[in-house]
Amino acid sequence: MADSSPGMPQDGSVAFLLSQLGALAGREFARRLRPLGITPAEAGVLRALGGGEPRSQRALADALDVHATRLVAVVGGLEERGLVSRERRPADRRAYVLELTPAGREALASVAAAGREQERAFTRGLSAGERAALVRALRGVAAAQGLTPGVHPGLRGAPRALDGDG
Repeated sequence: MADSSPGMPQDGSVAFLLSQLGALAGREFARRLRPLGITPAEAGVLRALGGGEPRSQRALADALDVHATRLVAVVGGLEERGLVSRERRPADRRAYVLELTPAGREALASVAAAGREQERAFTRGLSAGERAALVRALRGVAAAQGLTPGVHPGLRGAPRALDGDG
């Protein structure tokens, strides 16, 4: 039975349910990545670099909507483990070009498998039609909030406020 005390979220509160499920999904995804030695932030960078084309560090920071100094730290860890290569651009020695190494591509494949496993477990109570309808509805909510498709705002380190003041 839902608590009907003033100020307490009700079972039907979309924001509360999304927050509750989001926290669970984040914890579970991090748990699935732990054996791979990859953090969710690193998984996001690997995924963003997975398109095959080398990207400048600045372009990647812009695409992920993350502060460049935060990205430098994440990329540095990936580079130390041989998952990402970071080379200076010949035309501009101040800029770096990033791309996945072969080991980085293998790590990305493992991250993708963990993501598929997470998706199956997370949506096990839904039919295929219900899952598709939920994805459509959530995409609409995300778009209305101005979120960038495919980019997790948690990579920034601090979420922005819904009203745009953050």
